[in-house]
Amino acid sequence: MLDRLLGRAHLKARIEELEEECESLRAQAESAKESRAEAVSARQEAEHEVNRLEDRITELEDRLERAEGDGESDLSYRHEETARGERVATVADRLRSVDAGREGALTAFVDDGDLPDPVRETLGDRAPLVSRAAPCLVCADDAGIVATTLSLPVEPDPFTEWDDGFRVDAEWVRPTGRLCFVLVRSDKFGLGVYEDGERVAFEGFESDVMNEHSKGGFSQARFERRRDNQISAHLEKAAATVEEYASDADRVVVVGERSVLGELRDLADATATVDATGDPEEALAHAFSDFWSVPIRGL
Repeated sequence: MLDRLLGRAHLKARIEELEEECESLRAQAESAKESRAEAVSARQEAEHEVNRLEDRITELEDRLERAEGDGESDLSYRHEETARGERVATVADRLRSVDAGREGALTAFVDDGDLPDPVRETLGDRAPLVSRAAPCLVCADDAGIVATTLSLPVEPDPFTEWDDGFRVDAEWVRPTGRLCFVLVRSDKFGLGVYEDGERVAFEGFESDVMNEHSKGGFSQARFERRRDNQISAHLEKAAATVEEYASDADRVVVVGERSVLGELRDLADATATVDATGDPEEALAHAFSDFWSVPIRGL
């Protein structure tokens, strides 16, 4: 009987221990629930505050844009065109013919939206149009008769000057002298030698460069290595051809795909990206026309 009594006592003690553990676990569970609830509530409050601040930032940015723009969004160019060929020469000659009197003509090359003070002061509330067109050449007279920008094929270093006429150097807008003009793509190459705009020599070729990887055959990595090697061989041949003709040219212009222009940049006086298609000779002609086009914007 004593054993039975002692056994029950032990069980009662164990039950009490387990009940205490259960109570402790329940308390921990309740505390965890409260913590999770607090965390959820805190997160919701934070998200609400973030949304409120973002709305406030947007509102302030809009106010700042309106304050700084001072109606810029309502400004428009009074004239826009893209001149090509003889039209470019005509416009450049017309600007050079202006006689604005002693220091009455302002010419400036603006390479970004940071306008020189003379441009801002001369054009007043029309000055933001220059920032929109930059990089560009600005021509404006002190009487407000002439005000225009030209996007130049060959860009000079930034400058600002007052004179009795506008400065529009021929080599900025026209293929003057003996020019080596090159189109290079990852699989296509065209080179023309021009004398004052007239082509007197041509070299061109296309290379067999893999364009797509099929599901069968070798791996993607092997495909990419083979393609890279093909492009490298193509560019080496292109560079050698440019070097052959460049030594006899006044300047070298290289245009083409952005991804490969860097390989020939050291051989060029100027570079530009163009999207020219067709066989090498046809693509070269398109690229030449596109490069020497001049967007004109009247202010």
